[in-house]
Amino acid sequence: MAEAEQAAVSERLAVRNITAATVGNALEFYDFITYAFFAIQIGHSFFPNTSAYANLMLSLATFGAGFLTRPIGGIVIGSYADRVGRRPAMILSFTLMGAAIIAMALIPSYARIGIAAPILAVLARMVQGFSLGGEVGPTTAYLLESAPVHRRGFVVAWQAASQAIAATLAGLVGLILAATLSASALSDYGWRIAFLLGAITLPVGLWMRRGLPETLHAPEHHAVAHSARTANVFATFRQNARILLLGLIVLASGTIGTYLFNYLTTFAQSTLKMTAAAAFAGTLAQNVISLFAVLFGGWLSDRIGRRPVMIYPRFLFLVLLLPMFYWMVDARSATALIVGSSILSLLGSIGGGAFYAALTESLPKRIRGGAFATIYAASVALFGGTTQLVVTWLIHVTGNPLAPAYYWVVAATIGTAATMAIIESAPVRALSRPVLAE
Repeated sequence: MAEAEQAAVSERLAVRNITAATVGNALEFYDFITYAFFAIQIGHSFFPNTSAYANLMLSLATFGAGFLTRPIGGIVIGSYADRVGRRPAMILSFTLMGAAIIAMALIPSYARIGIAAPILAVLARMVQGFSLGGEVGPTTAYLLESAPVHRRGFVVAWQAASQAIAATLAGLVGLILAATLSASALSDYGWRIAFLLGAITLPVGLWMRRGLPETLHAPEHHAVAHSARTANVFATFRQNARILLLGLIVLASGTIGTYLFNYLTTFAQSTLKMTAAAAFAGTLAQNVISLFAVLFGGWLSDRIGRRPVMIYPRFLFLVLLLPMFYWMVDARSATALIVGSSILSLLGSIGGGAFYAALTESLPKRIRGGAFATIYAASVALFGGTTQLVVTWLIHVTGNPLAPAYYWVVAATIGTAATMAIIESAPVRALSRPVLAE
């Protein structure tokens, strides 16, 4: 009976730890994704009214400014997590995010304060980018280190799932606002409501994170074998250069896919000329699918290994990407948008949880938070901040609405090749290998 009670207590603690990390990470992405969803309306607020294309490009450029500071945040906050602890790093990034999201919602429009409006918006995005750059590494490391060995894939999958939760909530908020407000009201203040709704979770998130147990100095069992330990952090990075490079490529490919999924809201409105309500409905559906798919993929990878879960769905995704996109462009209906994007979201998300676990458990604990944060932030800075600008420009200069799909195929092909080169790391498949102490 005592063992059963102890197991129940441990399960409750695990759920609490996952929830605390997920709530914080979800808010981080809620802010970023909300901006992507309301790029058109934000462009109307912060920039002079010239043309729809110019306003959208300026808004997306401001969105991209947040990516410039991501690598800095990844290095600074990520290394802080490896030296001091996961919990203080997670609290720091969450606090900075809170300041940025509130500032973004309260900055006056261009009509009221002129050029100061876009300047302040860029500064808010840069603070947001810094905090998000340092959020992902410590959070993912914490989830891995606090999870039972046989459930690492499922627990770490919540890192990716938190992004789907954020996107789902942002899509739901956007759908409700688009359905209840006029187009002018949505541009004037509707998007600000979306940001402030996210800020409501700040006190709860900070309270939950302050109560988390630290995992940095806890002993780690059944760790994946690494190169011999050295006191030099830079030497440790060099010894793990292969997995870091592969992780960077896969993350870059995934980043392009993530922001193209997010861009579908803008794409449906600006290119396919669909209503805002239909665009948000498609986004909501695809993100609900993604949430369950990434958790299923993490769960499955604990049972059959990371590699098959990462690789096979990617191949099917590549096969169906162009046909599904062509259908959405040709039909220009809510049905095509919802069904097509949902199928792609399902196949593109299954391997997410498995990959995050594979990359994190393949890194030595002493560089895990900083290394993951740095390559994640670098990949997102290089491709996340440019993806929406590039595809908007490609559509504009070619006049071909399928341009985003062609860009996506190239990125997905490169990412799939890198995924195939990652060595199996799941404990269920790797326990027979030698284990070196961290």
